[in-house]
Amino acid sequence: MYSRSPMKILVIGGSSFVGRGIALAAHERGHDVSVFNRGETPTDLPGAITRLVGDRRSNLSALGGLSFDATIDAIAYQRRDVELLSEAMGERVGYYLQISSISAYQDPVADHGDESNPLLELGDVDPNAEVTATTYGTLKAECERAAEELFGSRIGIVRPTYVIGGHDKTLRFPYWVARLQCGGRVAFPGPRTNAMQWIDARDLGNFSVLLSEQRYHGAVHALGSSPALSYGETLERIASHLAPSGTTLVEIGPEGLDDASWYQKFPLWSGPTSSSALNMSNAKAVSLGLTLRSLEESVDDTATWFAGREWPQHWLSRDEEIELLNSH
Repeated sequence: MYSRSPMKILVIGGSSFVGRGIALAAHERGHDVSVFNRGETPTDLPGAITRLVGDRRSNLSALGGLSFDATIDAIAYQRRDVELLSEAMGERVGYYLQISSISAYQDPVADHGDESNPLLELGDVDPNAEVTATTYGTLKAECERAAEELFGSRIGIVRPTYVIGGHDKTLRFPYWVARLQCGGRVAFPGPRTNAMQWIDARDLGNFSVLLSEQRYHGAVHALGSSPALSYGETLERIASHLAPSGTTLVEIGPEGLDDASWYQKFPLWSGPTSSSALNMSNAKAVSLGLTLRSLEESVDDTATWFAGREWPQHWLSRDEEIELLNSH
């Protein structure tokens, strides 16, 4: 059992997407919420949420003298992020929940893996290296180890897969929502059978706050349908929900996408082979209270948020798509 009495909760990050989802969930559950960030990102957070402005790598003075029942860290990407927070606050962080990633794992040997899968080793990677597609998973694993070393038994780790929904500054899922809304012949990268898992930012936020209320100790996945849908099935569900009549999904074989730049043009694509890291088990999370909204609800939220925005330059252009479609 655990108490639902109001807590003082600090969210590191908190102005957009994942952090925003956490801060709103905590506020809606009646907690006293503060967010700490650089104050540069426009936000629609309620006025009742306290804004603490600073930089976790150079100026944590806004946290001086403050104590919290729980701290939820949505933006730990390098070991020093965790070390500096520990140095600045020590036990005043209260319970510490870190948002990590499925990417922190070594490649699972089979589908439906649980939280016992080994983490990536640091090896010769600098623990404070630049965060890139290559170093991201290794650095997230190192952030987890730093949390365990510095905060001990007062920590929980959440490992989400792809996060989707409105306010998505990564603009990965919004590509598919916006493109399918346009209709016509829609190119997508194969194989269509590749596994695909996601979680709505609002569900991740609710679950993170629930774990903080429980003071849950340990690591847990935060992901949607388990077993996973396929990439093709996911796009078909989005299309059936909002695409105009006559929309056709056209699979582009991976042999036609050998340039690495296609990973940016076709966001959420895991590559030419299916990955067991996108077909993990969420059984533990469900047993701890994770609840999930439908893919269609996430699509609607994304469509509403993205409506009227310009087509980002790094997305697949119409000319590029026509060229691809004509070659297949």
